[in-house]
Amino acid sequence: MRVVVAPDKFKGSLTAVEVAGHVRAGLRAAAPAVDVVALPVADGGDGTVDVALAAGFRAVPVTASGPTGEPVRTRWARRGDVAIVEMATVCGLTRLPDGVADPLCASSIGLGEAVGAALAAGCTRIVLAIGGSASTDGGAGMLAALGAVVVDADGRPLRLGGAALVGAASLDLTGLDPRLADVDIVVACDVDNPLCGPNGAAAVYGPQKGATRADVATLDAALGHWADLVAEATGSDHRDDAGAGAAGGVSFAACAVLGATLRPGIDIVLDLLRFDEHLAGADLVVTGEGALDEQTLAGKAPAGVAAAARAAGVPVVAVTGHTTLSPERLAAAGFERAYALTDLEPDVARCIAVAGPLLEKLSRDVAADRLPPGRPRLTTAPAPGPAGRQIESSTGPNR
Repeated sequence: MRVVVAPDKFKGSLTAVEVAGHVRAGLRAAAPAVDVVALPVADGGDGTVDVALAAGFRAVPVTASGPTGEPVRTRWARRGDVAIVEMATVCGLTRLPDGVADPLCASSIGLGEAVGAALAAGCTRIVLAIGGSASTDGGAGMLAALGAVVVDADGRPLRLGGAALVGAASLDLTGLDPRLADVDIVVACDVDNPLCGPNGAAAVYGPQKGATRADVATLDAALGHWADLVAEATGSDHRDDAGAGAAGGVSFAACAVLGATLRPGIDIVLDLLRFDEHLAGADLVVTGEGALDEQTLAGKAPAGVAAAARAAGVPVVAVTGHTTLSPERLAAAGFERAYALTDLEPDVARCIAVAGPLLEKLSRDVAADRLPPGRPRLTTAPAPGPAGRQIESSTGPNR
């Protein structure tokens, strides 16, 4: 038998790469004869670069501006002419100094700087993983880093941050990096919020970034004014497009100005990993994440993995910290069963603290239910890169 292990992270305890390693160890301990291919996945948010590196992409270091302007050292992932840039690791919430939110002034400029680095390196397809953003600036910072010029009524460069946009007088796109014209930009986006209004970027996601009710009103008005300027400069208005409000409006700027397309994050990741090829000949897929709930079914990574496996006729089970889904809801989404850490340890705090060992024990239960015992033979999953390159499925987390 051959098993593909394709989990997302257990947020707060294990990365996707670590989860895959623990599941693999548990399966092999109970059923040594089974071939196991570890292929961690992500939904296009934080952790996407780590997943790409585990699948054979190369890390490219970059220093860029954090959400409040401080320089941060991070990396993007590259394979051939494809680049993956992750907003969370450049200017996301985890990059806020001392974790202090700055909803009015946080900027996406660092994302644009990282994109510029990918352009300079000769990449012609750039994937933007925009989950975990700290800003609500409509992507103005990203565009500024790529050569756009925004000035106030006195002709002075506009300061960074979403709140400042209310004072913007004009947008000049003539200085945009000319290499953008020959680049295919794809945005990993799993929401359908417009840029402005009660379901927009500020109203829905601003409070998660520290915005008060007054801040939300300020940011929403600023985004509306920014959308006016972008429409005037480009000749089209994208503020009401589904997904325009993702990442504080970064997706709005990417589509309206850079000609980007939006795709579900898990679909992008599965394509980059050539997941369908790994399903060929597989007898079982094990996926999962920290919590299996209704949000999982709304397009998160395990649901995408289950859909792909079901289309290929391969049964799927999930491992998770806990689940609120009934067996009927799981079955409707393509999961034959969910195995939860809380089935072994009711104390959630302990589940988080010792998630790795518990996950290995849980995976032994999966093997006992689904797999025959025998002698070990660990396979490798061919990386979706040049012929002959492979990734070892027993590798640990990339740091």
